[in-house]
Amino acid sequence: MAPGEMYGTMVFNDDVMQQRLPHDTYKQLKRILEEGGALDRSIADIVANAMKDWALEKGATHFTHWFQPMTGITAEKHDSFIRPMGDRVIMEFSGKELIKGENDASSFPSGGLRATFEARGYTAWDPTSYAFIKDKTLCIPTAFCSYTGEALDKKTPLLRSMELLNRHALKVLSILGVNARRVVPMVGAEQEYFLIDRALYEKRPDLIYTGRTLLGHRPSKGQELDDHFFGALKTRVSAFMRDLDEELWKLGIPAKTCHNEAAPAQHELACVYESVNVAVDHNQLTMEIMKKVATRHGMVCLLHEKPFEGVNGSGKHNNWSLQTDTGRNLLDPGEHPAENLPFLLMLCAVIQAVDDNQDLLRISIASAGNDHRLGGNEAPPAIMSMYLGDDISALIDSIAGGTPLDSLNREYINSGVGTLSRVYRDNTDRNRTSPLAFTGNKFEFRSVGSSFSISDANVVLNTAVADRLERFARRLEGQADLRSAVYALVRETVKDHDRILFNGNNYSAEWAEEARRRGLMILNNTVDALEQFTTQKNVSLFTRHGIFSETEMFSRREVMLENYAKVVNIEAHTLLDMVNRDVLPALIRYTGELADAAAKKRAIGLKAQAEYDLGSSLSSLTDEIWTLSGDLNAAILHASREGVTSQSARAYADCVLPAMEKLRLRVDEAEGLTDEKTWPYPGYGELLSSVHE
Repeated sequence: MAPGEMYGTMVFNDDVMQQRLPHDTYKQLKRILEEGGALDRSIADIVANAMKDWALEKGATHFTHWFQPMTGITAEKHDSFIRPMGDRVIMEFSGKELIKGENDASSFPSGGLRATFEARGYTAWDPTSYAFIKDKTLCIPTAFCSYTGEALDKKTPLLRSMELLNRHALKVLSILGVNARRVVPMVGAEQEYFLIDRALYEKRPDLIYTGRTLLGHRPSKGQELDDHFFGALKTRVSAFMRDLDEELWKLGIPAKTCHNEAAPAQHELACVYESVNVAVDHNQLTMEIMKKVATRHGMVCLLHEKPFEGVNGSGKHNNWSLQTDTGRNLLDPGEHPAENLPFLLMLCAVIQAVDDNQDLLRISIASAGNDHRLGGNEAPPAIMSMYLGDDISALIDSIAGGTPLDSLNREYINSGVGTLSRVYRDNTDRNRTSPLAFTGNKFEFRSVGSSFSISDANVVLNTAVADRLERFARRLEGQADLRSAVYALVRETVKDHDRILFNGNNYSAEWAEEARRRGLMILNNTVDALEQFTTQKNVSLFTRHGIFSETEMFSRREVMLENYAKVVNIEAHTLLDMVNRDVLPALIRYTGELADAAAKKRAIGLKAQAEYDLGSSLSSLTDEIWTLSGDLNAAILHASREGVTSQSARAYADCVLPAMEKLRLRVDEAEGLTDEKTWPYPGYGELLSSVHE
């Protein structure tokens, strides 16, 4: 089947609704989606019946309210369509079942919002994201809240932030005389991942339990030659990518680009822009389907931010822009950006939002996994800053200086080859080291981790920008000379927020010192970042705009800290088990073999210096590893005894992780001296080349 024929075949999308819903019902539903408002039960019954008939024709037998709890992954409880009628059954699905579901909320993270015995939670249909069929089940995207109404998911605050941003953006556009009925934040997500052979994966307890290698001697060849990046796809990987595209296209997920990434065994998939709510749903589905398709091909898809030490980790670039219902991209400078007042205002709103909310942006990408990736000469540092490029920087500087540029400098690239077509140079280069880079008509937030839901980052972006636009609207309302008023805002932005703008190399050691001099926030790890989440400034921002209640904020901070502590605890115990049960016995056996070999050589009058020296080195390392293993165990006991979640997380960050790193260094050194057949686990060289031969 051609892509155009299979695309969206498993989605109850607008085309399907037009075909299957009565005309009046379809019009009422569309009006509610576009203008807001509650869905009448009678309409819901009609929609539910049409969904059910369509799903049954596609082979579905069950339905589920598909939601996104604070675990960061998706959840679903399946119910069949059957309703017993004596000795037979009928297939039934009501509007009540479509609109509302009930789930046990006690086992999902709530950060203290719900006691274990308080189990009731509700899912509510989100009609702005199409229902779809997966594994013969009709999946209905929903929000998830507690019995008392607090959000327990990733979707609810995102929808709140979208409504907030729409409201204040429309207000600004109305003042500027721009015709629009809706402003939607749009996102295109780039998903990085690793592929390795399943048989090798199953021999690595660290990959199975934690998603990353806790041990591993660096191979002789990694990514030094840059020969994997954009290289020709190997047969096995290419087959996986084709299969993945088809599965995604059936679900209406606009998978567009796939290629090899910088590290060996690393790849990337990028999707076309969509409404941020739909993009979040689609990215969650993409990660799930990647894993399923990889299994089908005898591989494992690794989504951890740093599965292998010494090579690049994986991120998820969040390309964010604002679009009106008329199709206008408000972050597109256009031919004459100095006269494009909506663009200038949106640009200034983003600059101010990022500077004023560095801590929240850092928190939105904080996790134990991402801490290993950020700032490692492969990903933007934990310090938030923005890259605008030379042209946009020159534009705002010219307005601040009183001599606005008439237009951006659009030049042709001179390749020096007469037969090549002439290509325009973009108005910005791409800065791969910047956390938030302007890339022509959007901002690319490059710091998001590969395993993340992109919801958190977009909640912060939407809310922070909306807050600025609300203030801009108050400033501009009633102004006779809007151009002068907007230019005044540009001048103030350059003057007050220049510290957040940096077009240089964010990887350099000099930038860290420069950032400190500028007064930027440096939050090196997740625990440092989360300490800032519930400051008065942040609580005020979210509660004032109705994104989170104060209770919801404290609960989410608790959830994230608890998750951090649990993740590191699992990693530490896994490392101890690997070292004590496999590595140390292997080293003891191998040093014994070396001693035996040395004795046999000496017995027949041969020199055994190599065996003796190697055995001596390994023996010393074995003793040191045993000692460091005990130190790690003591650090775990100390961290686990800390009663308060924040104190426990701090102990895992400050005590357990350093103890793990010390132990790893010595084990990796020992692996480099040990016979490959003796070492208990597949090495890095084998893992990273397993599906690329």
